[in-house]
Amino acid sequence: MTTTEQVRPERRQRSAQLIAELQNERKDLWSLYCRIGDLKPFTDIERVKTKLARFAEVLVDYVSLGHFGLYERILAGTERRASIMTLATEIYPEFSEVTDLSVAFNDKYEQAQDAGALATLADDLSELGEALAKRFELEDRLCALMRR
Repeated sequence: MTTTEQVRPERRQRSAQLIAELQNERKDLWSLYCRIGDLKPFTDIERVKTKLARFAEVLVDYVSLGHFGLYERILAGTERRASIMTLATEIYPEFSEVTDLSVAFNDKYEQAQDAGALATLADDLSELGEALAKRFELEDRLCALMRR
């Protein structure tokens, strides 16, 4: 077996592990998102703050894994399949917008201390949820190509 033949399965295995990790983070994130939504109308400030802090932590981990795991791997030159490079380049602007929105959400609610700080939480969660759903779709397209 040549060195090239040995490296290819190893790279594909690392990609599969990264995809699995990303999808696990996504499941955790969505579960926490739904738990926060169940707390509406957000009157129990302490419970909301606790859930929101955990959600924000997982949100940042998730978007970081997508950006610094998935995309870094593709754009660093370790991905040689043209179809993946083309799709990754095509969807990157939308992917990046969701990352920016997620970071802004985290910054806004990371230190939320009172009801006033949570006044726009329902609207912000709705906007973030729509953006995350779009990102999930984009990731699924990219991950499907990477699995081939």
